[in-house]
Amino acid sequence: MTNSLSDRLAPYAAVAADLGVDAVALVPGPNFTRAVDHSFMSHERPFVLVIPANGPPAALVPNLELGSWELVGFDGAVFDWRDQTGYGDAFAKLMAHLNITSLGVEGQVMRVFVHHALMTAQPDLRIIDAEREISALRMIKTEKDIEALQLAITLSERALHRTLDTVKLGQSEKEIERKLVQMLFAEGADELSFSPIVAAGDGSARPHAHARADYAVKAGDALLIDFGAVKDGFTADITRTFFLGHATDEGRAVYDTVLRANLAGLAATRAGVTAHDIDDAVISVLENSPYADRIRTKTGHGLGRSVHEAPYIMRGNHMTLPAGTVYTNEPGLYEIGNFGVRIEDDVLITEDGYRLLTHFPKELMVLPC
Repeated sequence: MTNSLSDRLAPYAAVAADLGVDAVALVPGPNFTRAVDHSFMSHERPFVLVIPANGPPAALVPNLELGSWELVGFDGAVFDWRDQTGYGDAFAKLMAHLNITSLGVEGQVMRVFVHHALMTAQPDLRIIDAEREISALRMIKTEKDIEALQLAITLSERALHRTLDTVKLGQSEKEIERKLVQMLFAEGADELSFSPIVAAGDGSARPHAHARADYAVKAGDALLIDFGAVKDGFTADITRTFFLGHATDEGRAVYDTVLRANLAGLAATRAGVTAHDIDDAVISVLENSPYADRIRTKTGHGLGRSVHEAPYIMRGNHMTLPAGTVYTNEPGLYEIGNFGVRIEDDVLITEDGYRLLTHFPKELMVLPC
């Protein structure tokens, strides 16, 4: 992706042409940030960038954002509006200016009230969901993107090392979570990729558990930590599972199974395979183990400006994965009421294989606490 705004917008115009619509619209979020190379908040004020298949783009901008919008270097028509007057008239002027009859939008990002405002301004407008095609432009990472991802991942791993040095029996999950967050910002995180998952004992069996203030970790517990930092607009997403004091034979066997599944996914990874191929390699290991009834999740998802984005690594998704794609390889086994294990790497697909962006050790680790 080049530094020229017109060059960055050209692929979105091509998406509109390929889909047979007159234009595509972006709203603040990962695609918007990628396109204009500036970040804007998504809030109660509608903010829309419209990129026609042919012709110059136009934007509807809250008046209070005009100063920041100037930094984008946008030379298309701008229709601003103020809180005091509302945005209805600005939408009407935008649509009259564009003179379009069809529009592709981000179905997972555009909010209903923005959709309604577009339809109120032009009731005969045909709107389609172009989420897949718009977001696919982010799937192949540039070298700059990969550098930012690697920085987010590296600082996250440093924070995890520092956090583990402080873990003691009797601490609550919440206390461990607070220390992890503190260490992430101490290492230079701009923000968190998501609220960390810190789950011990039976909590580790819930893939998206919330840290508990009333659970004290004890010897023999599995401690699952899923977390990541955001740096320069890109997200890390890492999971490691540890055992406190000692690991049972069952814990070791489950951990070994998950690790073998993770490694099988890596072995299947190279440019040209499908998301189905990788997930099938991973899940087959889990299915052929004594713990097949503990499978609860797919293998993973794309990673970049969003912590979850295309491609989704699951059986049935026959999307071919090109070099430059980054995905999470995160097999897990979970038995409700007992414990869970997940091992998650961030993986860059290359022409001849893969490059691991995560470097935190994966061999079973028993914390001497």
